Amino acid sequence: MPKLRKIASIERGIEEILQALTEQEIKETIGKGASYLRKCSDPDRDSEGKDSEGVRRNIDHFESIKLDKKCIQKGISPPLLTAHQFMIDQEKSNNQSNLIDVNKMLVKFSILEGELNKVYLDATDPKSPDGEKITGLEKKKIFEAIKLIEDKILKIKLAIDKNK
Repeated sequence: MPKLRKIASIERGIEEILQALTEQEIKETIGKGASYLRKCSDPDRDSEGKDSEGVRRNIDHFESIKLDKKCIQKGISPPLLTAHQFMIDQEKSNNQSNLIDVNKMLVKFSILEGELNKVYLDATDPKSPDGEKITGLEKKKIFEAIKLIEDKILKIKLAIDKNK
């Protein structure tokens, strides 16, 4: 039976890397195989033991960056960066006394999605500054709209996770 990993964990991010990248892609990226990552994603190991059964494997920060970059090259959201962001946002939410209702967040998400669609459609409109080609400024606006949506998704996840 597969081990469950917390949503807000590096182990979960590594598990997503294992699903996104092939053995060969992992080896080419960090010089180590999928078995190394499986060991790093094991949530049950303790950090106190010294034998192979008790050691918790930690992924090197530079390796995690390389793996996230490889995912981005494949058009996949960076799982380890997302895990880090989720953990930081979770900590922020622990220090906030009131979370907005999930329904309100979903409404805001819909508004943000509409804004992203508008920015994209305006950028690819034949009457835009560079016609159907997206300019650097238009890309910046699109990425900003996407970032707002990503932030909202994280807030929704945090609110749902907090309601266990």
